[in-house]
Amino acid sequence: MSLFEKKSVPGSHARYHARGPETRRIIPNRLHLRMIWTQNYDPLGAPLLSTLVAAVPIILLLGLLATGRVPAPLAALIALIGAVLIAMLVFTPPEVAERGREPWVQAVLAAAGHGAAFGLFPIGWIVLAAIFLYSLTVETGQFEIVKHSVISLSSDRRIQALLIAFCFGAFVEGAAGFGTPVAISAALLVGAGFKPIYAACLALIANTSPVAFGALGTPTTTLASVTGLDLMQLSKMAGRQLPFFSFIVPIWLVTTMAGWRGALAIWPALLVCGGSFAIVQFAVANYHGPWLVDVAGGIVSMVCLALFLKVWQPRDTFHFADEEPAKPDATTYTGRQIASAWVPWMLLTVFVFLWGLPQVKDVLGSPSKAFEESFEAREEAAWLGPTMVSVKTPGLHRQIARTTEVVAVPDREKAIFHFNWLSATGSGIFLAAVVSAMWLRISPARFLSVLAATCYRMRWPLFTIACMLAIAFTTRYSGVDATLGLAFTRTGWIYPLFAALLGWVGVALTGSDTSANALFGSLQTITASKLVEGNVLPLTVPQASVLLASANSSGGVMGKMIDAQSIVVSAAATGQHGQEGAILRFVFWHSLVLAVLMGLLVMAQAYWWSWMIP
Repeated sequence: MSLFEKKSVPGSHARYHARGPETRRIIPNRLHLRMIWTQNYDPLGAPLLSTLVAAVPIILLLGLLATGRVPAPLAALIALIGAVLIAMLVFTPPEVAERGREPWVQAVLAAAGHGAAFGLFPIGWIVLAAIFLYSLTVETGQFEIVKHSVISLSSDRRIQALLIAFCFGAFVEGAAGFGTPVAISAALLVGAGFKPIYAACLALIANTSPVAFGALGTPTTTLASVTGLDLMQLSKMAGRQLPFFSFIVPIWLVTTMAGWRGALAIWPALLVCGGSFAIVQFAVANYHGPWLVDVAGGIVSMVCLALFLKVWQPRDTFHFADEEPAKPDATTYTGRQIASAWVPWMLLTVFVFLWGLPQVKDVLGSPSKAFEESFEAREEAAWLGPTMVSVKTPGLHRQIARTTEVVAVPDREKAIFHFNWLSATGSGIFLAAVVSAMWLRISPARFLSVLAATCYRMRWPLFTIACMLAIAFTTRYSGVDATLGLAFTRTGWIYPLFAALLGWVGVALTGSDTSANALFGSLQTITASKLVEGNVLPLTVPQASVLLASANSSGGVMGKMIDAQSIVVSAAATGQHGQEGAILRFVFWHSLVLAVLMGLLVMAQAYWWSWMIP
């Protein structure tokens, strides 16, 4: 029996009764004539020139942000206009000549709209809910107690950054991902007394090595589904690349704050923090799978560091140069007060973790693979259920075809927008805020007042996020991103280095390691086969495929700190609207250098350390 049983009813609509008491309504698709557009990866007949034109939107966006003179919303809007015009006028499919440009223009605009909707939900919803929860704790004074409890472990800024940005951020990345750890970690750092610019940048730098296993392993599981490679093989390979950087990133984080001498002064804490996380990351990824890597690593590293601080403290307490030394705080809080103040964040942790479990998502109405297959098998354009609304984007769904240049099997791109209002991670965070308000005894009027103020403060950041995702979806559906990716495949024997950089570019473009894997995963395996067949790589095809596909994900994590979405989220979380350019300039070279280092590791594994490939 299929998921839905059809029952005939009069009129133009049809109703499908699910197994169970609830009734779901499906709206038929009236677009019977579908136009199929084939992506054109070299529209100008010159690969170099086509690549340069394809790079214009990202150059516009990052260039305008880097000047520091153009507000992020305006920079995003200008870059979006550029991406739409290039997609419409340059990257036209061959079918345009016989069908006219107007339907293609409609498809490009549909892609931009689809991306903007995705930017607002679920991405924007996550950020809004996280900032709202933080605002509630600030409004009630409970965050001061939280801050005091963290500082009581160590008043050293280096240690605080490790605890909040790296350990706790890694746990949240594992449980939720998609911008949540940056928003929460940055807000916590500001609340602890960090200057906003440092809070934003440190949260971005720390949110790197855990990303490939974020959201309960979603990037890795997506990579497996796209490439057809074994999930455990990909998990093992990533687990033999990222632990090196999980050990390096805490050192990098502290060096950025305090220089090499400052990092050397707390080397025991760095060893405990990075070492414990790296060991857990390697063990879980290799012997269990990608699902709980960051959750386990974040908890273990946080507990290990907290326990270590009971027996060891830095000789000298570090504060920023322009920061006034903290006066001894005579305020004392009881254990009960501290526990009560941490309740909202414990609720956040529990809700985010539960909302990330596949079993819970299914109960709450998540767009599962089985549902999508059932929905796609029908001609209906929309599905309305009690906890989810799904819409096949008109003029776009299954009407853009990728070719064998970038995918193993030619396929038409899906374009389904899911408004899963209950199972979305942001909804879990919002429910945590609701329960927290009850715990903190906040009146309904005060609750709504804080919510309204948060929505007003977040209006421009949300607009910017919508524009960023509109750019990403426009470049994806028009083939602009694939043109950039194909440019990397022409680098020959040095390609393992560029395999990581391709993932880096993919995340910078899309804002998501999951999206970058979906975008370039097949391209990596195709290139791997060609390099082995051409005797360029001294590996078997399965080895090369696993290595380069994993490199896409592992290299992509370094692009997380410069993707426009993350930058806007960090700015919004720290109240720095308009400072996105300064944040980008701060983190850009850190991102690039770490991506190159990952590429060099992949090269070493391809040519000298092939024994590391599972």
